[in-house]
Order: sequence, then structure tokens, then C-alpha cells
Amino acid sequence: MTEELYAFDQAVRAEHGTFCGVDEAGRGPLCGPVCCAAVILDPENPIEGVNDSKKLSEKKRELLYEEITRKALAWQVVMVGPEVIDEKNILWATMDGMRQAVEGLKIQPAFVLVDGNRCPQLNIPVASQVKGDGVSASIAAASILAKVTRDRYMCQLDKEYPQYQLAKHKGYGTKLHYELIRQYGIQPFYRKSFLKKLGY
Repeated sequence: MTEELYAFDQAVRAEHGTFCGVDEAGRGPLCGPVCCAAVILDPENPIEGVNDSKKLSEKKRELLYEEITRKALAWQVVMVGPEVIDEKNILWATMDGMRQAVEGLKIQPAFVLVDGNRCPQLNIPVASQVKGDGVSASIAAASILAKVTRDRYMCQLDKEYPQYQLAKHKGYGTKLHYELIRQYGIQPFYRKSFLKKLGY
């Protein structure tokens, strides 16, 4: 599988030159940031097992996170918090986080490939790739960095606010999570715009 993802990247590189893959984690949860990552992989130093983060176990994602951050030519992760999500909207926050991640790379790519069907506004050529995290090694690597960064953040919050059991559901709107919100109310890290039906 990894070979197919790298072969796809090789074709993109042949056409556009150095490029970065971009993905996000955390568009849907009720709380916490949306995490956006940009990665430029080293074609000479492939990483075995890179795949869509949703298809990997938590342990495998953690191991790949360390390998990606060590072997990638450049990488950047940006977190956009709930206050921005509430003020603007989740799509704006995601696109701006992606823009910041790309602009924060230590190497500026010639081309940007983004997971999904929308692209952030950039000063370099950019294209979207639906289900890109299962097609491109670079987007898959970005999906892993975004997911692991966000999960680590939510586990840190869990230590400060154990009553919400954030380490278990990572902020997503599970039945348990809604019950805990009704019981304990909300904290500053919640997205009020996502909780309007609860009266926030």
C-alpha cells in the first residue's frame, strides 16, 4: 500500500516539482482545536506504513509520527482554537490553519496538494484531492501529524478536566460526551457554535 501512495507522489513531483501534502484533524468535534498539517516527504527516504491516519491504530500513528517528523524534508502543524472557529466558522478556521501550515514550512514547495474538495488561498499553485489521505503518501503523512498532535492535546486537556473523559472520545459528540456536558456545563475550550442545540 505504501508503495502505491509513494508512486502517486512521484507522479505529482514529476509534473510539479517539490510539493507538500496537507490535511487536517478535528473538524467535527465539539471542543478543542482543528489541527492542520503540511508535510514535504523525502522521496529518497520513504517511510513504510504511511497511510490514512483513520486506518491506523493509535500506537502505529504514534510510531509513524516520530518517523515522519524525523525523516521529512519539512513539516509544520498549526492548531486553530475554538474561539476562532466560533467567531468565523469551522471551514474558515480549517482553510486558514492549512494556509499557516504551508507558509510555516522551512522549505517552500512549488505545489500544494490538499485532502478534500476545497483549497486554502495560497500564493503558490494548489489543488485538492478527494480522499487524498488514502492516495498520496504526503497527504497521509500530514493526516498522521494532524491526528496525533490533536489527540495528544486532548489527552493533556483530559488531565486538567477529567470529568469530561476527553481521552476516551477526543472531543467528538458521542452520547457519553453530550451527557457529561449536560452534567458539568462547558469550558473555554468548547465550540459554542457546535452546541447551539444545547442552548450555548
